[in-house]
Amino acid sequence: MKQILLITDGCSNIGVSPILAAAHALQEGITVNVAGVVDYGTIGELGSLEIAEIAKSGGGISRIVGTRQLAQTMQMMTRKTVVQTIQQAVNKELKHILGEGSLEDLSPQRRAQVVEVVDELTETTPLQVALLIDASGSMKPKLSAVEEAIRDLMLSLQAREGQSELAIFHYPGNHGSEETVMNVGWTADIGSLKSLFGKIQMKGATPTGPAIMKVIDFFHYGTLDAHQAWRGNSDEGEKALGDYVV
Repeated sequence: MKQILLITDGCSNIGVSPILAAAHALQEGITVNVAGVVDYGTIGELGSLEIAEIAKSGGGISRIVGTRQLAQTMQMMTRKTVVQTIQQAVNKELKHILGEGSLEDLSPQRRAQVVEVVDELTETTPLQVALLIDASGSMKPKLSAVEEAIRDLMLSLQAREGQSELAIFHYPGNHGSEETVMNVGWTADIGSLKSLFGKIQMKGATPTGPAIMKVIDFFHYGTLDAHQAWRGNSDEGEKALGDYVV
């Protein structure tokens, strides 16, 4: 099971729309969750709307939280998405078996057995979570809380019976050509999560959509530089994507 967990505090402002990118992730079997992080004040109406729409397009969950609630929220979103995905698969199979029937049509005993299967699969299904961290200028005071939340998430995943792995990315990179940078590749070792963001040069740009596309590449190819043939090379294709730039 594959998830992207995006952690951001505002609107994207460069490149393809993150809403379009999240929809593409969902088509590739990757659920996109979004945690909007605030310290003081609010993210704003546009930021809140974008966060909700990214998660909706990516088949996931969105929450706007303070830094103190971030760790608990990340754990909740990750687990809830696993449960929802498994429930959807089970319900689809039940519909295939029962025709027009549903889980509610089963006897209490049968229903309890299905719930037990869902609970077991939630704990045992292999899980990969790619954390995508907005490292634009406004996120700087929040990154220490993000780092602590990541460690807590890793600890909670280690408590699962199934294999669980994290990979960590931030965006934008230190150089103009780097839309996304990998901090840690797939790992189940909390010891590998050393200082993650100490050397980041914070920038004002927020290329959320391109960053999501790079992480999709990583899921498929293990690299951030794979050729994304789906984008196409025609002027018409570029114009179509340009219409979604925020």
